Amino acid sequence: MSSVFDILGPVMVGPSSSHTAGAVNIGRVARQILGNEPIRADITLYGSFAMTYRGHGTDRALVAGILGMTTYDSRIKNALEIAEQQNVKINFVLEGQHPYHANTAKIVIYGGDHRAEIIGVSIGGGRISIKEIDGFAVNLSGEYHTLICSYDEQLGMVAQVSAILASENVNIAFMRVSRNENRDRALMIVQVDQPLTEEVVSKLNKLEAIAHVKYLRKIEF
Repeated sequence: MSSVFDILGPVMVGPSSSHTAGAVNIGRVARQILGNEPIRADITLYGSFAMTYRGHGTDRALVAGILGMTTYDSRIKNALEIAEQQNVKINFVLEGQHPYHANTAKIVIYGGDHRAEIIGVSIGGGRISIKEIDGFAVNLSGEYHTLICSYDEQLGMVAQVSAILASENVNIAFMRVSRNENRDRALMIVQVDQPLTEEVVSKLNKLEAIAHVKYLRKIEF
């Protein structure tokens, strides 16, 4: 059943909840996954995003999210200029339809020695679905606090991560594991019901097979 918030949409700077608010949230996810201050973003727009990005402000919205702005930040309209002032290089590429959705964006983002790549879609009302992270298939809505655990594939990783979360009284809502073609690398997505402390994330990062753990805070719609 749809709620009144699904019908009305989020508090946002317009003009469009899917082309503006959703785009901001995709950019915010990219920033959090990077885990560093961005210095460059290569953004590919597909389908409807590519056709209407200037009129609907999708370009400014994505960059605003990358810079850490929220959907109701009055600076969204000036995000491109702010990025230039902060020496964040932005490149846009326009493409045709994408099989995921008409409102699809791919962001490759750089900061320091960090790099992250996501593909996200805006599904209306400011809501999003992240479809890929660094080439791994995922399905993130941003509606839960989320852990993204990248690791060398080995037996027992799900149990180890689950045990640490259980010891901290963290309830797991959803979990998904994706592996690369060689099946030697994996990405574990753990969506939980409550905010996590830095201590919990630190414990997970200390697991032997873990390459890194990123923590995405719940998007407030």
